[in-house]
Amino acid sequence: MKQGNTFTFIDLFAGIGGMRKGFEAAGGKCVFTSERDIHAQTTYRANFPDDTHPVAGDIITVRSEDIPAHNVLLAGFPCQPFSLAGLAARKRSGKVSGFSCPSQGSLFFEIVRILKFHRPKAFLLENVKNLMSHDRGKTGRIILQTLAIDLGYTLQMCLLNARFWVPQNRERVFIAGFREETGFSFGPVMTHSSRTSPSLRDILHSEDGMEEVEEPYTVSRKAKVSDRYSLSDRTWAYLQCHARKHRERGNGFGYGLADLNSASRTLSARYGKDGSEILISQNGKNPRRLTPRECSRLMGFDYLGESKFQIPVSDTQAYRQFGNAVVVPLVHAIAEQMASWIFSAPTQGLFSPSQKGQTFSGETGASSQPMHHLKHIDLKGNTYEPF
Repeated sequence: MKQGNTFTFIDLFAGIGGMRKGFEAAGGKCVFTSERDIHAQTTYRANFPDDTHPVAGDIITVRSEDIPAHNVLLAGFPCQPFSLAGLAARKRSGKVSGFSCPSQGSLFFEIVRILKFHRPKAFLLENVKNLMSHDRGKTGRIILQTLAIDLGYTLQMCLLNARFWVPQNRERVFIAGFREETGFSFGPVMTHSSRTSPSLRDILHSEDGMEEVEEPYTVSRKAKVSDRYSLSDRTWAYLQCHARKHRERGNGFGYGLADLNSASRTLSARYGKDGSEILISQNGKNPRRLTPRECSRLMGFDYLGESKFQIPVSDTQAYRQFGNAVVVPLVHAIAEQMASWIFSAPTQGLFSPSQKGQTFSGETGASSQPMHHLKHIDLKGNTYEPF
């Protein structure tokens, strides 16, 4: 982004402000925020205390005309109806998934409503990997058709793993849209993969006295991790028994004792339940969960070794909030690429409004022009069809 240039954006389904932090670091200014969870609102306000606009609640209750004009719309709309983890739980409880979910599945169309009214220059949407394959690809086709054909935005879509920004394997789909054709591409974002990736031990409390004590996460003169984060004997026995049963059945499910020299599994919103996805070994003790501060670092809200991001909520809420968040430095990398095109002259795009009139049919994403005009790009720069 050129020095001195600024752009405005709105932050929908804002959570605790991960998308905002990434775009502010690229020169943007937030002019509107919507988040319906009151606990997430508490964390959001604590970290953006100088806002001149309030945090609006449920976006369904906000009229389009009451939202300020803006250059960019940001939305990490709720992923539970589409996530693989949430899908199994919904099936067990008899709940529906995807767009059929009455409480969250239709929220994508709230984004559509606002895009149609305000026509911002660009948008960035984020969701789980399963979004594009959900319902045998039907969900993805509806989303892309609505954005590109019905609304006329030029789209770029990419599946990105945050592994090259933080020590966590976390794959998410990002969809960038521009009102006019531009030269924007996710390609430059992925050049980051050539850099040295951080390891899990980089985000852990040092426990050697080099960090300041931060209760309740760390205690004593050397800022040791509190015993409250160690698994109880009962929980640890349960996890081992659960894993053993799955191994006997030939399944790969079970707890994850983390390799501190590598990257962790994906941090989920249910992490506070037992911490089974990411467990840290301890000498002479049961394994422990990450502390909320370590989760903040794992998601990029704090730089490695820092403790600046405010966490004013309970551990239970903090785990849920970080598990639902985006990885901040990854979003920042995308924002830097998008910002340089927001005010640039139009050029040839990948999937443009000139392709209006296309129809999608079949489970392979067939259309009057091949669906491979829309591609995922993997971390080695290879492309493959999304459906």
